[in-house]
Amino acid sequence: MSKNLAEETVVAAMNVDDPGRLADMVASTVNLELAQRQATLEMLDPVARLSHVETILEREFRLLELEREIHQQAQHEVDATQREFFLREQLKVLQKELGDLDAGNRDNDELRTKISGASMPAIVAERANRELDRLQTMPSASPEVGVIRTYLDWLVALPWSTRTDDLLSISNASRVLEEHHYGLPKVKERILEYLAVRKLSARMRTPLLCFVGPPGVGKTSLGRSIATALGRKFVRVSLGGIRDEAELRGHRRTYIGALPGRIIQGMRQAGTVNPVFVLDEIDKLGMDFRGDPSSALLEILDPEQNVNFSDHYLEVPYDLSQVIFIATANQLDTVPSPLRDRMEVIDLPGYTEEEKLHIARNFLVGRQRSEHGLTDKYVKFNDAALRRVIREYTREAGVRNLERELATICRKMARKVADLLPPPDLIPPSTDGASEAVAPSIAVGSQGADTVEPSVSEGGDLEAVRHITITPTLVREHLGPRRYSHTAASAADEIGVATGLSWSSVGGDITTVEVTLMEGKGRLVLTGQLGDVMRESAQAALSYTRSQASALNLPEDFHERMDIHIHVPAGATPKDGPSAGITIATALVSAATRRPARRDVAMTGEITLRGRVLPIGGVKEKALAAHRAGVRTLILPERNRRDIIDIPADVQRDLTFVFVEQMDAVLSVALTSSPTPALG
Repeated sequence: MSKNLAEETVVAAMNVDDPGRLADMVASTVNLELAQRQATLEMLDPVARLSHVETILEREFRLLELEREIHQQAQHEVDATQREFFLREQLKVLQKELGDLDAGNRDNDELRTKISGASMPAIVAERANRELDRLQTMPSASPEVGVIRTYLDWLVALPWSTRTDDLLSISNASRVLEEHHYGLPKVKERILEYLAVRKLSARMRTPLLCFVGPPGVGKTSLGRSIATALGRKFVRVSLGGIRDEAELRGHRRTYIGALPGRIIQGMRQAGTVNPVFVLDEIDKLGMDFRGDPSSALLEILDPEQNVNFSDHYLEVPYDLSQVIFIATANQLDTVPSPLRDRMEVIDLPGYTEEEKLHIARNFLVGRQRSEHGLTDKYVKFNDAALRRVIREYTREAGVRNLERELATICRKMARKVADLLPPPDLIPPSTDGASEAVAPSIAVGSQGADTVEPSVSEGGDLEAVRHITITPTLVREHLGPRRYSHTAASAADEIGVATGLSWSSVGGDITTVEVTLMEGKGRLVLTGQLGDVMRESAQAALSYTRSQASALNLPEDFHERMDIHIHVPAGATPKDGPSAGITIATALVSAATRRPARRDVAMTGEITLRGRVLPIGGVKEKALAAHRAGVRTLILPERNRRDIIDIPADVQRDLTFVFVEQMDAVLSVALTSSPTPALG
């Protein structure tokens, strides 16, 4: 059975009669280890030696049989492969004879045509052609075929040179921005400046903006308006909750189901190399063991590096330098400083009440009427009704909740109108020269109650429509009791009560600080959920008051014989910040000297131990809150004089601004000049 044994050896073995000699001859032809050979030679009994060799031969026969089966199986598989190859070659010949090219070749030819027409850079085209050559040499059943074809589809689908021409008309851009957004002068001015420079120099580097502001002020929609004004495509990618760097840079092709990152996907969606690309919620990026996405953004947003941005999936450079990137964030505290350094930050403050009224009147009401199937002949809002919705049913910096409340009113009015419309089969057909059927009427009485008139008269004709005007009374009826209320100034001058100002992301408000002195042992009690900074401001105000005891005609030891309780109302609301320093000091001096604090004066500013008044933030929001509360005089730090320009002109006309550098100037304005009774 073995092909390695010479024929002469087989013949010689067949002619041997001696058992011992036969055993020795057979053992010498078998491939045995040295120890087995030694064991065979040591057997002196010829019969035993022959029996041992027989056992060895049986094992060799089994090995030879197994080798023969493996060889036959391999030969069968080779024959099947050769047969399949032969049949495929025959099929190709038949298809060519019939004039039908192979589908795979046809797809490959289409890909090569797309590659040549995609205007790719030379290095990218070379890579694409190399991958296509690999694809053509692979069997169609290979798993690599789908991976390479998907990769080539991405390469040819990306915009490599397709771009839109910028609309460089400054007047047109200004008109578009004004139509879509009210206010926001700084943002609009920045875009118009870019257009002006772009008009003079085509080599200008594209701006990288970051809009920072509270929710609902229009950061994302402003990016869309900028794209419209420039005539560019618009792409938005939400970065909120992204923790994996590969979401931006893409996954390497070695992974199953790998795809490019969101930046490259957005460029494919845009179809041009110069879209307006909004990176929404950049402050919500996360970080874990898979990497830091904010670090990946450093290359994307750096104009020195994004010319050759490399996606892990593409592995070829892609030019992002013509893209206008606009990032949005609610706050910058969570954005790493290297990333902040690459962006031009533009703050979008919350809307004032007048701005919300203008937006509701000119944008939101019309949109909600349209979405609910109403027109201005069905529903109209007067300004008093809109003001009630803004003041009593929303408390926000933007207008999202305002639009929701307007939608609620429109839904209720749509139901009333729909209930009064007769079924279609009862509406009389229109006659020649007659106008189309009109809706039933809902008249609003003098007290604001709805009085529904018959929709169809006894003769069957529909009555003419009278407009539905939403009044403040109807607002209360449809939206229920008021949900929010703004604090008003005190009705009279009070001892130990001073009016301060606060602000947050939803706007400004006035805050009263109450101080009571009681006989005791010099304890200082602070209540009202005050934060650490505000508690330190209270300590500084007390130390200032003690240091000025002689100037204020107070006993030197007044603080030792009195317990001082400082309370800031709305105890369920946490409060913090240094801007209440001069307010606490004023209330404390008022309580100690028995001089009432003026009710029509509000103040804000940080205090030092030497009585200096330091600048604070949120001047615009605080001024609006003071104006809304009926305050007439506003005390501000001298270094905040520059912020007055941001306050609306009508508010500036109604308020008297007093700028101070020292605490004694605050007291001269905020306290009355009534005599100071002796303490104790």
